[in-house]
Amino acid sequence: MKDLKIVFMGTPDFAVAILDKLLKETYNIVGVITAPDRPAGRGRKLNESAVKKFAIQNELPVLQPTNLKDIAFLEELKALNADLQIIVAFRMLPEAVWNMPRLGTFNLHASLLPDYRGAAPINWAIINGERKTGVSTFFLDDKIDTGAIILQKETDIAENETVGVLHDKLMHLGSDLVIDTLKLIESDKATTTVQPEKITKAAYKIHTETCKIDWTQPLNDIYNLIRGLNPYPAAWTNFTNDSKESKLKIYDVEKEFEQHNHEVGSIIADKKSLKIATQEGYLKVLSLQLSGKKRMDSASLLNGYSFKTEAKTM
Repeated sequence: MKDLKIVFMGTPDFAVAILDKLLKETYNIVGVITAPDRPAGRGRKLNESAVKKFAIQNELPVLQPTNLKDIAFLEELKALNADLQIIVAFRMLPEAVWNMPRLGTFNLHASLLPDYRGAAPINWAIINGERKTGVSTFFLDDKIDTGAIILQKETDIAENETVGVLHDKLMHLGSDLVIDTLKLIESDKATTTVQPEKITKAAYKIHTETCKIDWTQPLNDIYNLIRGLNPYPAAWTNFTNDSKESKLKIYDVEKEFEQHNHEVGSIIADKKSLKIATQEGYLKVLSLQLSGKKRMDSASLLNGYSFKTEAKTM
């Protein structure tokens, strides 16, 4: 039944991998819905979404509605006459959209639902120190990430894994899960499991203040925060050096548990290494980015930048 007419909705690179998999499996994509072009960068040049760029390269029809309830858009969507809609990293849909196809609309979410409903499930799984996560497909309903679950696949999270690595792992796992879900729907064998209403682990949107490091926290918590934001949007801290205040983004790190007499937040650096004191030891910084500079490894930074003895995070 690869003649099923499918509309795909998504925006970022994560969604591109799934759309690519659908095309390679020769599914019939009759339309792609993605975010409108947005101004970006210093020149405020209009930037197309990753999904739009991929769709155009593959000669797929693209719609970019600003309002999903707009009558003109709903008529265009209806004209595609899709049997099924697949959603990956898009936005909340009104019922007029998700209830349109005869076989419904299913979503791929990067967590083991019901845990980590919300905008940033991959980040929060690492920030909270989880050792397992996964991907889920579910039929959409009128709330966010609450619909009946169709399938799930689980994967381990390594102790030193960053959100960038886990993102790509879940992207490929999710591609396979979408195909498995489609096969069940095609053969009318899809069964669902209703989610509980209440959850204990949420995946709230990441804000700037979410990313600020509190150096008084346990070393493991600091370590997990940093790898859960590496490479994007990146954990950060203010610091003073030679009476000047600046901002530092921190990426790759290692933990060193040991007793010491340094004040929490103190920066200890020599010509080759940089570490920051915590209550239980040190966080060794392997790569970082000073305000106005490019990301680099610590040794390269220390070749041309020196931290004074009294340098300290804030």
